[in-house]
Amino acid sequence: MYLSLRNAIVGLRYAPGEVLRKAEVCEALGVSRSPVSAAVARLAGDGLVDVHPQAGTYVSRISMAEIREGAFIREALELAAIEHVARSATDEQIGLLKRNLRIQRVMLDEDDRTGFYEHDAQMHELLLSFTGYRRLGRISESVRAQLDRARQLLLPAPGRLQEAYLEHEAVVRALEARDAARARDALRHHLGQLVTMLTTFATREPALFHSDP
Repeated sequence: MYLSLRNAIVGLRYAPGEVLRKAEVCEALGVSRSPVSAAVARLAGDGLVDVHPQAGTYVSRISMAEIREGAFIREALELAAIEHVARSATDEQIGLLKRNLRIQRVMLDEDDRTGFYEHDAQMHELLLSFTGYRRLGRISESVRAQLDRARQLLLPAPGRLQEAYLEHEAVVRALEARDAARARDALRHHLGQLVTMLTTFATREPALFHSDP
């Protein structure tokens, strides 16, 4: 239940600011009110919904302050990870990244945004897992919900999928060359696009964003 609702919110099937009606969720999923209420409580803890007693439950608007904080944490983790991976990656691991990249190319050619997004996320998960440090993935997951919503907002932008693919390709090629400095620079450029593009997007669609203090 929790994952179904979380994925729906992150995937923008519920838009930021939209009312989340528990009765409708119960009917759609064929469940009682109790598991939906429990899931909503967890989502509130994730910062994905706002619960207002007597007023209703709303999908949280996106906070640029939280996006910047999450992006800072993500960049710190992934830049450290990619330097490690550039020095230690096996041929098999590089092969997995290249296979992922080939699938991204297919998703791009078919204009399959959902498929591209899934393999984009998988590529970043692979990079963290290749360090051998098991907790990195869990730490990254803790800040990803808001970032993933933001990325979903940007994917439909004209040319963004192509740009993201080329950025991923640059990262993988640098890793294949075992060039840690180039890999780090390529990944920093890729990760930096989110906040830059989202800041511009927020000026065009202010209703989707929270008014940060």
